[in-house]
Amino acid sequence: MSTFLERLQSGILVADGAMGTLLYAYGLDTCHESYNLTHPEQVSAIHRAYIDAGADVIQTNTYGAQRFRLKNYGLEEQVVAINQAAVGLARQVAGSETFVLGTIGGFRSQRQCDLSLEDILEQTLEQVKALLDTQQLDGLLFETYYDVEELVAVLQAVRPLTDLPIVTNISLQEAGITTDGKPIVEALSRLVMLGADVVGLNCHLGPYHMIQSLKQVPLFAQSYLSVYPNASQLAIDGENSQFQFSQNATYFGKSAELLVAEGARLIGGCCGTTPDHIKAVRRAIKGLKPIERKVVTPLIPVADFVERVRKTDTLVDKVKKEVTIIAELDPPKHLDIDKFKEAVKAIDEKDIAAITLADNSLANTRICNLSLATLLKEEVKTPFLLHLTCRDHNLIGLQSRLMGMDLLGFNHLLAITGDPTKMGDFPGATSVYDVTSFKLLGLIKQLNQGQSYSGASLRRQTDFTVAAAFNPNVKNLARSIKLIERKVAAGADYFMTQPIFDSHVIEELADVTKAVDQPFFVGIMPITGYNNAVFLHNEVPGIQLSEDFLAKLEAVKDDKEACQKIALDESKHLIDKALEHFKGIYLITPFLRYDLTLELIDYIQSKI
Repeated sequence: MSTFLERLQSGILVADGAMGTLLYAYGLDTCHESYNLTHPEQVSAIHRAYIDAGADVIQTNTYGAQRFRLKNYGLEEQVVAINQAAVGLARQVAGSETFVLGTIGGFRSQRQCDLSLEDILEQTLEQVKALLDTQQLDGLLFETYYDVEELVAVLQAVRPLTDLPIVTNISLQEAGITTDGKPIVEALSRLVMLGADVVGLNCHLGPYHMIQSLKQVPLFAQSYLSVYPNASQLAIDGENSQFQFSQNATYFGKSAELLVAEGARLIGGCCGTTPDHIKAVRRAIKGLKPIERKVVTPLIPVADFVERVRKTDTLVDKVKKEVTIIAELDPPKHLDIDKFKEAVKAIDEKDIAAITLADNSLANTRICNLSLATLLKEEVKTPFLLHLTCRDHNLIGLQSRLMGMDLLGFNHLLAITGDPTKMGDFPGATSVYDVTSFKLLGLIKQLNQGQSYSGASLRRQTDFTVAAAFNPNVKNLARSIKLIERKVAAGADYFMTQPIFDSHVIEELADVTKAVDQPFFVGIMPITGYNNAVFLHNEVPGIQLSEDFLAKLEAVKDDKEACQKIALDESKHLIDKALEHFKGIYLITPFLRYDLTLELIDYIQSKI
């Protein structure tokens, strides 16, 4: 029998379709890879169905058989057993007439993945070695890689381990461009140069957009092209509210002819495809020969049609030159905004650098900060700095909100993960967390390059300056430097700290951050009274007030004016300490007591 690459050299091979789609049809909806051990007969039946439909190539049921994913099901210690069982099942059904590829799925996708690249490589290599040890494979298939950096690193690590053919399939969110906004041809060319024997696309897009994507890809001298489209775009069944793909096998088969015309030599199916789709592909390509020449249609680079915007002075520019104040207000929980407007206008008269509006702080429902800023922007001269939380917005909502902020001229942001909903007034609500603040920082920076998160062009760059939150109220502040460095690497332009109530913490923060170029705004929140102090000290994690300060408040706890004076004196003491080391002060207004914020602004400005 000819080898896998020998067959591709002279002809077109048909690959199999989706495994998960059919397992769902069998009613198996937990860990698909575990079925290699618990339901081997169903896995074997799916392999057999695809071979009977005309597949020359099948893949092992191991897409998610890495330690990280298996851990979700308590199966992380069965990595080797699950992968090797999958190879055995596929080879037993395939015999010697059908090729078997060992499948490895990418980690980084549209959703957040907190593993470092080093961890990803470690777990990928663990899976690869388990697959290779069977000595029953005809090649390896790396599929559904949205992140080109990840796939490049994986290929570089795996290529020296085996002489077996390697297939690398990238997934796109937009036709023709990777998620970093580059033409797909650049990524595929790089994979070819690193030793991939077959390069191509799979998942997310249906046949039409994959055909359009391949139009820009030439025929490579050293490698062949593969393509595994989804059956179609997802639709929702109105009767049972379930997502489903179109049952369009005939269309899928006709599309295969067009894929062959673009140079594809390995054609299979991804999500939503069934043996009917593969049968249609087999029927459609019968008698077709691989093309030898091709006219390429280049993609217009994003940079060629992105309009650049003028970068104006930012908070970062200002705070590097002089003492800079920003003041926070919480939007109201109700629709009576008279006092809120009064507070905004009073602070506006103080001529500070920015008024910052929180985004449903502590997971309590408040008026949308973007709406309030839009309502008031014509009435105040002080810029608004808007918080944006990952908790309340999925990726669609985050990018939509960011584009809206840019159009409205709100270009100062604080990117935060957000407190979980169980802390707030709707504890049963869902915390979205498609991403954390780290990935949100990167998304904002990508928009500043004129690219959406999917890699598509925005036709103009945004102009965001973005802050990251930092909590210095931890047991070992020195260890937090790694967290700061990660946020800087993600794109933080400056930092805003949680409120600090201990001058020693300010001293330690100054020492820890002395090598950090990004400015820090030190959070100062005045105490409103004895009860407020007791609550913060005993019930808010990470906040500790000094025993001396608490004793002073307790001694006059029934005298509101005396309590307030002691509290403000303490805030001024903290401001003095902060100004010894930092030029940025971040005043957090408690309970809309803007009178306290005004007094502290006056105090700071009197010292400048």
